[in-house]
Amino acid sequence: ILSSPLKGPKRDLINLVASNAQLNFEANMYKLISPEQRVTTVLNDIQVLLKLPGPPSRIEGYDISNIQGHMAVGSMVVFEKGQAKKSCYRRFKIKTIQSPDDYSMLKEVIQRRFGLSRQQQEKRSEMPDLMLIDGGKGQLNAVTETMHHLGFADIPVISLAKENEEIYVPESNEPVLLDRRSPVLRLLQRVRDEAHRFALAYHHNLSSRQSRSSMLDQIPGIGPKRKGDLIKRFGSFKKIGQVDINELTSVRGITPEIARQIKDLV
Repeated sequence: ILSSPLKGPKRDLINLVASNAQLNFEANMYKLISPEQRVTTVLNDIQVLLKLPGPPSRIEGYDISNIQGHMAVGSMVVFEKGQAKKSCYRRFKIKTIQSPDDYSMLKEVIQRRFGLSRQQQEKRSEMPDLMLIDGGKGQLNAVTETMHHLGFADIPVISLAKENEEIYVPESNEPVLLDRRSPVLRLLQRVRDEAHRFALAYHHNLSSRQSRSSMLDQIPGIGPKRKGDLIKRFGSFKKIGQVDINELTSVRGITPEIARQIKDLV
């Protein structure tokens, strides 16, 4: 005898089995089609999920990296047809915010990305079909507010929170939750994680430069002028550490003793 429970734990179990079967079917179908067809299918699924006017061929991802507001930076990465387009990446050194305020920092980044008129923007770069923000509802609200103010309210914006992989959309306070195996979620995660990686790499790079610069300040006999002369002569703190003592002493005012101290520190 077959039975079909309409409610209760048994009905929940049937729903779970059906959902897993559907996901397994979709996963197997993805394996049978070409990579190009997979991307097309995923982008079409994103369009349906987010109710977009078309498949998001160009997705821009944004993130902020800072330590208690120190040396804060922002990143913009671009994915076109599911693939990273690194030639379009941009990085931003935060200029107007000194305190640890991710929302205001995101607003600054968006202002600098979209601060020109639409006509000027379209001459400089393509417009995204979808913007993805690393964060939750607060980050999303900060960006959508700024986009409305700048006159770009028609560009769809979502955010993806890392802890539970929750997708937030402007029209709802409740997040969209997808199965962790979902190809749609995996593509959005790739964009989010790449924006995070790019921001973090830039932050580490700036912090490292500042650290090396501070090291030179510790050496007696090296003031702002001589430090500037060293940078002008060798190009970067990294290259200063790579040259030998004789090359360092070719810079006016750098004695063999100062050169040895530089080699010890840089």
